[in-house]
Amino acid sequence: MARYFDVHPDDPQPRSISQVGDILRDGGLVAYPTDSCYALGAQLGNKDALDRIKSIRQLDDKHHFTLICKDFAQMGQFVMMNNDVFRAIKAVTPGSYTFILPATKEVPRRMMHPKKKTVGVRIPDNAVVQALLAELGEPLLSSTLLLPDEPEPMVQGWEIKELLDHVLDAVIDAGDCGAEPTTVIDFSSGSAEIVRRGMGDTSRFE
Repeated sequence: MARYFDVHPDDPQPRSISQVGDILRDGGLVAYPTDSCYALGAQLGNKDALDRIKSIRQLDDKHHFTLICKDFAQMGQFVMMNNDVFRAIKAVTPGSYTFILPATKEVPRRMMHPKKKTVGVRIPDNAVVQALLAELGEPLLSSTLLLPDEPEPMVQGWEIKELLDHVLDAVIDAGDCGAEPTTVIDFSSGSAEIVRRGMGDTSRFE
């Protein structure tokens, strides 16, 4: 049964964030709001949680998981980018974008694309996520909370609690969030390729 945390969207209660951090460090899987929609999150390197996310979303091994990072300093430990790519990402970050980039050796192999050795990364513009990342001191392993055969991701915490109570360890509810997933830009070849159009404006990457 998932623990339910009702937090303020702009000033999340430190005690609640600390308790969610403990759940993550104990190997838990949580649903949390972002600046685009709800996502599933776990501690980096948590193989069991990775398998649980794959089961919930019915994903194959080619799916790009995402590292939710606090800032560029943290992101730079896990992906490689040249100056041009850095500037392009910096211009729209933090925001509702996920970027696919070549992974460094700091990324667990099971998180990488099996052939391309790439991983998704993003820095969200959301106070709840930023507080959680500060509590953890490391990125969150993450995936959009988009259920199989559903056209749109989940956007309400109470609904997630009701539907996924038996497969999650915690749900953070900070009110409704966006109804679209992030825009996904693949920079692994050095130039921008739009993989998915979502919340983020794609005009500068066209």
